[in-house]
Order: sequence, then structure tokens, then C-alpha cells
Amino acid sequence: MDLVPALREPLKKVLGPATAKVMTEHLGLHTVGDLLHHYPRRYEERGQLTHLADLPMDEHVTVVAQVADARLHTFASSKAPRGKGQRLEVTITDGSGRLQLVFFGAGVHKPHKELLPGTRAMFAGKVSVFNRRLQLAHPAYELLRGDPDGGETVESWAGALIPLYPATAKLESWKLAKAIQTVLPSAQEAVDPLPGSLREGRGLVSLPEALLKIHRPHTKADIEDARARLKWDEAFVLQVALARRRHAETQLPAVPRRPSPDGLLTAFDDRLPFTLTDGQQKVSREIFDDLATDHPMHRLLQGEVGSGKTMVALRAMLAVVDAGGQAVMLAPTEVLAQQHHRSVVEMMGELAEGGMLGGAEHATKVVLLTGSMGAAARRHALLDLATGEAGIVIGTHALIEDKVQFHDLGLVVVDEQHRFGVEQRDALRGKGKQPPHLLVMTATPIPRTVAMTVFGDLETSVLDQLPAGRSPIASHVVPAADKPHFLARAWERVREEVSNGHQAYVVCPRIGDEDEDPKKAAKKASEAAKKAPEGDAEKRPPLAVLDVAEQLAKGPLQGLRVEVLHGRMQPDDKDAVMRRFAAGETDVLVATTVIEVGVNVPNATAMVIMDADRFGVSQLHQLRGRVGRGSAPGLCLLVSEMPEASAARQRLNAVAGTLDGFELSRIDLEQRREGDVLGQAQSGARTSLRVLAVIEDEEIIAEARQEAAAVVAADPELTALPELRTALDALLDEEREQYLEKG
Repeated sequence: MDLVPALREPLKKVLGPATAKVMTEHLGLHTVGDLLHHYPRRYEERGQLTHLADLPMDEHVTVVAQVADARLHTFASSKAPRGKGQRLEVTITDGSGRLQLVFFGAGVHKPHKELLPGTRAMFAGKVSVFNRRLQLAHPAYELLRGDPDGGETVESWAGALIPLYPATAKLESWKLAKAIQTVLPSAQEAVDPLPGSLREGRGLVSLPEALLKIHRPHTKADIEDARARLKWDEAFVLQVALARRRHAETQLPAVPRRPSPDGLLTAFDDRLPFTLTDGQQKVSREIFDDLATDHPMHRLLQGEVGSGKTMVALRAMLAVVDAGGQAVMLAPTEVLAQQHHRSVVEMMGELAEGGMLGGAEHATKVVLLTGSMGAAARRHALLDLATGEAGIVIGTHALIEDKVQFHDLGLVVVDEQHRFGVEQRDALRGKGKQPPHLLVMTATPIPRTVAMTVFGDLETSVLDQLPAGRSPIASHVVPAADKPHFLARAWERVREEVSNGHQAYVVCPRIGDEDEDPKKAAKKASEAAKKAPEGDAEKRPPLAVLDVAEQLAKGPLQGLRVEVLHGRMQPDDKDAVMRRFAAGETDVLVATTVIEVGVNVPNATAMVIMDADRFGVSQLHQLRGRVGRGSAPGLCLLVSEMPEASAARQRLNAVAGTLDGFELSRIDLEQRREGDVLGQAQSGARTSLRVLAVIEDEEIIAEARQEAAAVVAADPELTALPELRTALDALLDEEREQYLEKG
């Protein structure tokens, strides 16, 4: 059964080519169905005015307000030297706050006639600051007339609630509302994906009714009914897609891998100078149980920075080698692959010297494979993989190239999945004679609901205990603009740590070697400065590693050994810098976020993050996890020039206030749109969540997951639910289809 043609109708046929083009290019809307699923962001009551004090800077907004006064000024300018330039300034009010509108040139005539004091209208434009006051320059507007003479306007705005849509500068909210009015009758033909029993059991309205109520509500209860129903649609259809993928994977064959009783794993455990935490033992048992089954393991291992994930992953790899297979660990960058290789070889000692003199009885070979290796070393590594000589392989996505062949690939461990495309992980899976087992690791704490939504095809294990010997990290915000002496004190603290025999990181958002003509750069900077209101840290370019390193070495950290590290350096140079830092030959490492994941230098105790407001909450938490890895306490200083009341500062205060990554990831999600967090899994305009909020709607997602699992278990092909199949096909654009359907 195909989707009802009315909803498949291209917008250009219904609304005309010009409007349809704007909708496609700016909002990703192609068909009548897409437009019906473009829901209002919020609603204004006809009698009420928007609260102007809360408007976000630099965002496109739509406000309902009343004109307080309007003044026409004439002035001289290069285009109108005789004082004939015209500027209309209109002040609008919500009864408490005020907002200035400005119109110039020929554009002043119409608003001068229409925007009379007392008039109510909707205004749309980008909020900017001029002379320290909020303003909208050249806003589009639509008068809200209360009288029937308004003709179609009154008809369009029938009902007390005015829907305000996510709009663009090219297409205002009210134009979208009119377009939706045109296609709304087609909502009657929407195919309902929810099984009738589920809909009735939960008291949900039908899909046509929900679409009607979300776009033309008469009461707030209408909006609630519509949102409750549409949230269920999104959650349920997505969970059915994931449940089908999980079901398909249980049908795949895999080789069970059970470690031999006194083989490599036992020999490794006997060498460990410490005991595993309870969490590590519990998670290891879950993994070993999965490895022993005859269908592929698909497990997500989440653990706070430093919770010992690498140890758990290594023991799983050793178990597979014990059982005669090969294990591969994929890292997102070369620096990380080299680091994992070093630490695995160190942890294994003579057990990593398979085939060499002095290698232990059960030893295997641990091979590194990256894109920048020399031809001879690479040939040698490829041979070890193909013959099975190498039991453990560590590398970057270079491992996925066609040339790379494994003797018997049994386990794939992916480090930091959110930096690693699903396609890549599937290409690697295809290297096994049968699908290998898969373990995905992440140090980014993922709230349970996001894990269910994004990684819904993976079982989840969580390591939430820190191993003994890890030290607490004190975090503080350094307000560089308000209190410059705090920044001076920060550099003193770095010197104190170094004089106590420790080391420090300084992190900057930019490298600073961008190929740009210095004249152009200077011009850009001066233009930015002119446009920016004084003290506006947002407008200057982010601080750069190369500049900051030079200033520190000549200034506050003079006499200390300062080095730089960033992603555009040659791999050998990066490695050399990291080795010197790890060996204690460098006091301060000024770096970009290349150090965010996996860098392990227990002697580094202090970190200063410059322009900390330019980083996300989870990223700051990841970076902070690089210090306090030894027995000495860690210190993390978040430097920012943002004013105290700004959202950016609140974010930094949250990071400074807790070391609990799960708590921070919730804060992060609440502050950002879910789309950013869902990343890869939510790619494709049609599939991003519209009404479902991952944090608030935890219960709906959990219930939808249970319902979906039951539906798929009873009818994997959904033969009895053709409408649900139709909805799935509509949800899964090609990219998404590939993501979900790969075995």
C-alpha cells in the first residue's frame, strides 16, 4: 500500500513554484505531507502580547505586539546628500518592555501609513542590538485586524490562538500559516500508523484530528491532544524501526567466542597489579555472555572518563583471541589509535609479543594500522592481519579499506561512536566470514532516553564507578572580562602546579594558522569590532592555539616549557609532542580539542580552557577528564568573557557545579535542540524529531519501545499493519534506511 497521493503531492503544484522553492530550500519541505508535519513552535493568544524582554539575540523571531509610537526622521547620506534620506522608527510594546523597529529609504512609506499607535500586528525579523537597545531592522509584519473588513485576514486568523511557525527571513510565519490553511483539507487523508488497539488503549485522537488541532486549535486542550498524539507517532514509529533492526540482527549467525579456561585472558588477569571494580566485573560478564551466543553481540559501553572502559574492552578482545578469533579496535584519530596501541602493549607486557623471542606462552601480536604508516610497515601489518598472526589490531578507519583482509575477525570495538559513521562500522563488519560481535564505547554520558532513541539497536552497559586512585577535580569559572585579575591568578595557579612537579593543559577553540592574508584578517577583525557593541565577546574570533602559546611563553608562563598540539600537525610531530608531554619533558601543552578523548598523562593536574563558552557541555566535561588521572587532585579553570547573565555563563556554571556526566548531559540536551545530539541517527530533514523532546518525554519513549518490541515480536514484517509499514517507509529516507537496515 502506498502513501495516499494527496499527501505525496509536490508543493509546487499546490502553492506555486516560487513559494515551494523557498520551502524546499530553507525548510526542507517538499510535499503536502511534509508541510502538514511542519508544526507550530508556539501559539500566541489573540488578546495577548509577546513578552519582549525574553527575545533571543541574533535569532529570527515572530512577535505579537502593539505600536506605541512612530517617528519619521530625515537625514543626509551619501545616497541622499540633501537630507532626503528617510528613516522610520517605530516603538512596539507588550505593555511592559519595548522594542525598536527601523525602516529605511523607500521602505518607509507603507509602514508609515499602516503602523499607527494602538495598531496590533505580528512582526518578524532578526533581533539585533543597536546603541545597547534591542531592535528589529526592516521586519516583515502582518496587521491583526479585529474587524470583519479585514477580509481574508480575519478568516486566516479565526480562533483565539495564533500559531507561530519555525520560519525563515524568506518566509514569515503567517505566510506559512496561510499555506498550511490551503493544504489542511488533505489532512483527512492521512494514513494512521498507530495500531487501533494502541490508540484506543491510550485514549489518543486520530492522526487527521491531531493535524487539524495542531494547526487550528480552538483551545489549549486541542493543542495538548494533538501534541500527545503526534509525540506517540514519532516515538513509536522510530522504536518500531529500531526493534526491527534488533530483530533482524538476532537472525544473523555469528561464531560464539568463549575464552579457554587457562589461556590468554587468565594469563592477563594474573598479571594485573590491581583488582577490577565491581562495575568492570559486572559489565565484563554481560559482554562475555553476549560473546558466547551464536548471533552477533551489539552492545554500547558507556562510562565516565577514566572509568576503565579500555580495560573492559581489552579483556573482551583477549577472550576472542583466546577462542581463536581476531579483535580490532577502531579509534577516531591517529593520535588516539597510537595511544591505545601503546597502552594495550604496556598492559599486556610479554603477552603482546607473540611470535617474538621472549614472548609469553599464550602471547599474541598487537598490530597498529593507520593511514600515515610507511609502505613497508603497512605491508607487514596487512600480512599479520591476513595470516591471523596478529590477534589484536588497533587503528583508524584506514582499517576499512578494501585491501585490508582479516584471517578470522571475531570482535569489533569502536571507540567514541558519535565520531564514527554507521556506514563505516558496517563496512568493517563485512570483513568477517560471519558478522563479528560489536562493542561500541563512549565516554560521553548519554541519558537513558537518548540511548533508547539513537542507539536503540544496541544493548547498553554502564560503568559508573571510578577506579580506586582517581582524584577529585575542582572546577571554577574565570570571568576574564569582569575580573581580569582572576585570569592573572589562573596563570599563577598553573605555575604553582608546575613548581610542584606537575603539568598543565591550555585548551583553545581554534588553531590559528588559517591560510588568510594578514591584511584581510585585520580588515575582518576591524569590521567585526565596529559592528559589535562594546565588550561583546561573541563577535571577536575565538582564541587560537598558536597565538595563545606565544603570548603565554613571552608573558605569564615565561620560563616554562610550552609546546603546541593541534590536528593539522604531521602525525609524527603530534606523536613526538605527546611523547614529550607524557615523559614530563614539557610543562604546559597548549592544544585544541585533539586532547579531548583518550589522552592519558597522570602527572597533568591543571587545565585552563580559553573561551570555554565556545564548547558544548559534554565536550567541556570530556576535556576536564584529562586532569586528575593520578593521585594528585585536578584543577579545571573555565575562562570566558561572556556576561554573567548570559546562557553561556549559566552553562559554564553548570559544568563547574557537578562532576556527574549524566547530569551534565541532561543539562546539555535541555539547552540544545535534540537534532544536534541525535546527530547521525537523526540525519535527513524528514526524520528529525519535531514534537518529541528526548528528555521530557522519557516515559513515552520507554513505553513506545515496549509496545514496538511486542508488535515486532508478533509480526516482524508488519504484514497485519500496512499503515504502519507505510509510515515507516515515509520516515526512513534513504540515508536512514541504510542506517537501520544494515545487518
